[in-house]
Amino acid sequence: MKMPNFLRAPHRFTFFSRRRGPNPQKGRSAIIGVFCTALFALVFSLSPIGAEAQSYRFNNVAIEGNQRIESGTILTYAGIARGQTLSAGELNEAYQRILGSGLFEEVSINPRGNTLEIRVTEYPTISKIAFEGNKKIKDEDLSGQIESAPRQVFNPAKAERDAATIVSAYSESGRSAARVNPKVIRRSDNRVDLVFEIFEGKKIEVQRLSFVGNRAYSDRRLRRVVDSKQAGLFRALVNRDTFVQDRIEFDKQLLADFYAARGYVDFRVTGVNAELARERDTYFVTFNIQEGQQFRFGRITTVSELTGVNAAEYQAALKVKPGQIYSPTQVENSIARMERLGVRNGVDFMRVEPRITRNERNLTLDVEFALVRGPRIFVERIDIEGNTTTLDRVIRRQFNTAEGDPFNPREIRESAERIRALDFFETAEVDAREGSTPDQVIVDVDVEEKSTGSLSFGASYSTNSGIGFSVGFTERNFLGRGQRLAAQISASADQANYNLSFVEPAFLGRDVAFGLDFGLVETTDDFSFYDTTIGTFRPSLTFPVSENGRLSLLYSATYKDMSNYTGASGILAAETARGDEFASGVGYAYTYDTRRTGLNPNAGVLLSFGQDFYGLGGDQEYVKTSARAIAQTKVLNEELTLRATLEGGALNFWGSDDSRAVDRYSGQVIRGFEPNGIGPTEGGEQLGGNYFAALKFDAEFPLGLPDEYGITGGAFYDIGGIWDIDTAGATGRLASTGFKARHAVGLSVIWQSPFGPLRFNFSHALQKEPGDKTQSFDLSIASTF
Repeated sequence: MKMPNFLRAPHRFTFFSRRRGPNPQKGRSAIIGVFCTALFALVFSLSPIGAEAQSYRFNNVAIEGNQRIESGTILTYAGIARGQTLSAGELNEAYQRILGSGLFEEVSINPRGNTLEIRVTEYPTISKIAFEGNKKIKDEDLSGQIESAPRQVFNPAKAERDAATIVSAYSESGRSAARVNPKVIRRSDNRVDLVFEIFEGKKIEVQRLSFVGNRAYSDRRLRRVVDSKQAGLFRALVNRDTFVQDRIEFDKQLLADFYAARGYVDFRVTGVNAELARERDTYFVTFNIQEGQQFRFGRITTVSELTGVNAAEYQAALKVKPGQIYSPTQVENSIARMERLGVRNGVDFMRVEPRITRNERNLTLDVEFALVRGPRIFVERIDIEGNTTTLDRVIRRQFNTAEGDPFNPREIRESAERIRALDFFETAEVDAREGSTPDQVIVDVDVEEKSTGSLSFGASYSTNSGIGFSVGFTERNFLGRGQRLAAQISASADQANYNLSFVEPAFLGRDVAFGLDFGLVETTDDFSFYDTTIGTFRPSLTFPVSENGRLSLLYSATYKDMSNYTGASGILAAETARGDEFASGVGYAYTYDTRRTGLNPNAGVLLSFGQDFYGLGGDQEYVKTSARAIAQTKVLNEELTLRATLEGGALNFWGSDDSRAVDRYSGQVIRGFEPNGIGPTEGGEQLGGNYFAALKFDAEFPLGLPDEYGITGGAFYDIGGIWDIDTAGATGRLASTGFKARHAVGLSVIWQSPFGPLRFNFSHALQKEPGDKTQSFDLSIASTF
């Protein structure tokens, strides 16, 4: 870029001074005099005072070289008016303004008498933008991140920023060695092609994740907390073992939350060292932490500073008790519970302030909940932006606050968390700002949507069914209404399964989920000697009845058919001869789950109980009852997981109706036995039973293998049985009709594979009955509590 001529050539400035006559002195004094005079002249010519003394006045401004940019636009940038007296400094400022517009490649300003000549060379126009060398990030994704665009004026500074943006995009995906070189190809008519030459480089993996300063929890346990993972055999498939700086920052927050939930209120990450290996292909990441001491809740009290508000009533609403491990989450939950009680009692603008007293000697924190009057601020309105597909009402119903309600900052934060929990958006920011008056606020919701649909293809293998294939479609935000739609078809050698489900989470604008489930299962099971066809239609309504409890009301319609029986059982032959049967009924299901709001982050309880009453038309009249209880806890610094499961079911048919094999329980209720491998038999053929019960104990523990393998171990002990059968039509010898408990023990290998958690069970039956079919090995999807 050219500087103005009068700045590039200082000799163009003319400075006048009075000249002296010949100096009569000779020798050294003459030389010194000449030197001093020259030095003075040089300093004077370079001084700002001398430059500012020079002034210009122009009656005319001539602009040359512009083709697309109007002369008036250039004059506007220059800020020069005809007839205006300007100093050299002001001319330089005009030059800088024109150059700073980003429209010109070269600019020169030359005073010529009464005319100011401005000569410009325009930047070319971008004809097209291309990316070369990119394979991991698509062109359209890169185009959406850069500033430069076709048909815009080319700007080198902007192109350099775009190159840096592309490098950042690769860095976020773990390719911190990526390089981008912007290249310009000249075309005719002052046009250019802008090409970004990209060298993607290899992903730099995290070879080792280490922790320094941890005493309460092992490195292995903390590695399960952070989102970054060590390089492993299969982790590259899910991009979790690459080094990403933003992920490290997120890991620091995850560690802080983990320790805070377990009473370590002084925990902090003092630093993170990320060292690049000598070969520059892997990172060694070390988190330096200070755990501090673990604190527990001390005295829990409530005081009221509001007239007419009884502190004892709010104290009774608290669930947290002295002696429990301190958790900020429990304090927040307690505050939210008390403030909701205040709203129900009609106490507006009530705020709960936790006042915490630290007791270093006994490592407890006394918490005093103070009921105080908050500022009288109302919600003026809720503005939602960024949602192009999702309807406003889907976001708005996550707020328990409406326009005109008292403003509660905690409620707004909880609403923001509910919006993020929808998992419909890449980002969801919720902020409050002052409204039209100081006593009103406007809540701004800014979201960025993401894809919520998925199409899946899969293959499976079961030791019982062999190889199977499946295809499924899921849309979690159907038509932007927050509804869930899912369809799946799976098939194996002896079974075909078709499922379609739909859920409206806010039926009639209420906290009620309306669901529809359709299912069709067809089997040609060689082990059962008959084929089956089972179709179900099941609409339901589910709503909360307590903080941890939900109740479902449902209707069930089932179609069941048995055919092509080839065995020798008189009972199964008689049941197959009945052909297809239809059952219709209503039911309920209650679930109590403490895992989300429980006081102990390492333990939880899940209880469920339900009944279906069939007899609303159809061919059958019976009651089906099911119950389940699961309890889990983690011990030994959360290295060992213990779980106990108790479950059972009962079928009670009315009148002359009898159950059939397609009605009765026959699945794998305990490990160590095949599906339909225990229970009543006739002539060695499994019949299923009207009742089942199972008690299962599980332990999961690390095997000492490197964490990057994702392999842990397990042990189990199962007790259970299936019993009771209607004997009508029996022609052979019946066995195991009464309750007889089976026992099985085993070891498991649990692998967190890229295809999902897999569980390899190696079982041994300790107690079995005649006709039972044992199974020493099975492979299944590992279930989580």
